[in-house]
Order: sequence, then C-alpha cells, then structure tokens
Amino acid sequence: MTEQNKPRETIIEFPCAFPIKVMGLHEITFVEAIVAVVQQHDPGFDAATLEHRPSSSGKYLGLTVTVTATSQEQLDNLYRALTSHPQVKYVL
Repeated sequence: MTEQNKPRETIIEFPCAFPIKVMGLHEITFVEAIVAVVQQHDPGFDAATLEHRPSSSGKYLGLTVTVTATSQEQLDNLYRALTSHPQVKYVL
C-alpha cells in the first residue's frame, strides 16, 4: 500500500456525537440552510438540538450542530460542504 492510499489514523471513535460550530450573518435563511446541509450528511440530524448564539451586536449568529459522526470521510465531506456554503463565515 502506498503512502497516498494509506488510511488516515484518527483519535475519534465512530460512531459518536460530534459538535460543529458554524457562524454566519444573522439572516432568516441561515439556520434553514445549515440544517439542510447537515441533514444531507447526517439524515438523522434533529434540528431541535441546534444551539443558537447571536453575537453581541446581533450581526452574526453562531450555531452548534451536533451530528452523529460515522466516519472521518463523513466529517470531512460535511466540513467541506459547510465551509463552501456562501452564508457561512467560519466553521470550527
């Protein structure tokens, strides 16, 4: 097996609950857009578990989505989808 094809090692044990913080402008469609992206990668995601934290100025909204992570590939794909979304400013 070449170095390029070697599976990456991870310290995460799957499946697990994995929180992801997402920040964007505090707009009406932001929450719906993030829920839609997350549900594409975790169909069992319950939007009722979403945590909201507006910035002190109210301009931005921080969301914490806790997904059921089943693999590193799933998490990588979700991070790519979130970071490439036009309404998203940061993903942690």
